[in-house]
Formats: sequence, C-alpha cells, structure tokens
Amino acid sequence: MVILDMAVRVDPAIRVLTLDTGRLPEQTYRMIESVRERYGIVVETVSPDGGEVERMMAEHGPNLFYRDIASRMLCCQIRKVRPLERKLREFQAYLVGLRRDQNETRATLEQIDYDAVPVKVAPLAEWTSAQVEAYTRDNDVPVHPLYAAGYSSIGCEPCTRAIAAGEEERAGRWWWEEGADKECGLHFTPDGRAQRKVDVMLEEVLAGGRG
Repeated sequence: MVILDMAVRVDPAIRVLTLDTGRLPEQTYRMIESVRERYGIVVETVSPDGGEVERMMAEHGPNLFYRDIASRMLCCQIRKVRPLERKLREFQAYLVGLRRDQNETRATLEQIDYDAVPVKVAPLAEWTSAQVEAYTRDNDVPVHPLYAAGYSSIGCEPCTRAIAAGEEERAGRWWWEEGADKECGLHFTPDGRAQRKVDVMLEEVLAGGRG
C-alpha cells in the first residue's frame, strides 16, 4: 500500500494490479474496494486460467497445498505465478513491495532487477517495517483489516495465519511447512528439488491430467 500511495501521487493514471487467486479472504476483497474508493483508480484483477485450476483440483484435490511443498508450489504456480507472468507481458517494468528485512530469502534483494523480464523494481527494498508503519500512519494509508488481527503477511485464506510476538514477518505463510523458504515462486526461484517435482506436476495439469 505504501508503494501504491506513492505511485498515485506521482502518476494518478498508473496501472495497479492485484492477483485474485480464488482463495483470498473476504477482508482482501473489502480492501480492494477501499483502495478503489480512496484513490479513485481502477484495480486490474489478474485471475488464474479456469481450466488449469479445474484440472489441478481434479488431479490433486482442492487442498493439495497441505500435502507437501511441491503440491503447495504447484497450486501457487497455477493460481499466482502463471497468471502474473501472462499479465506482465503487457509491461516493460513493474513495482513490487518486497523488502530485505522480511525474511532471509529476501536479504539480498536488489532494488532494480534488470535481468527480470519485465524489469522488477522494489522501491522499498531498504525500508524497515518501522518505516513502513510510520509512512502508513503519517499519510493515512488504508490498512488491510487482517493486520489488526495479528497478520503480518497476507495471501490466500487457507495458507495464511496470524503470527506470534517475535516471529519473522512471513512466518504466518504456509506455517505447517518445515525447512522450506516462505516463497511461492512469484518472486524467487523455489528449492531445486521441489521445483523439479513441480515442473512434472505442472506438465501433467497442462496436459489434462493422467486420466
């Protein structure tokens, strides 16, 4: 939200995207409406391919993400990574809200990734959570209602929970997994072993399953 607030001040016509995975909490949809009303902007919704979702669920079930890391990452690929990749073909660059202090995976995050296609810019890479909170407060930026319930990172409803005091910011994502990076492949390449299995599972889904 900090990036959106800054960007709209610079260019009110800037394009704003949000991923609707089909498993978002109701509070997120209310947040989208709040953003539309506050800034008077169009929020472009990026959704997964319905056929891919149907085939994945038929082959692996609706809650496959609880089974193992590869299954969870397959769900992320179908519902998040592939839709965003398709949408980003329309752009030369895009802004993301990643920060280096969010977890160890992001500690070496570059502010501008020129190797990404399109170019990925992380304006808040060097910011701390305290700086984000201060900007939000000082500029009366809309806040997702789940933050008040103890959430610090908000994604799909079944894959996100509130965190305890002292836990890292992304500890509430995929909390049942042990020894795994708290990433979905949207911004960072997942673990190599799991990725190989995901690639095979994805090929099966795109081919229409085994049946």
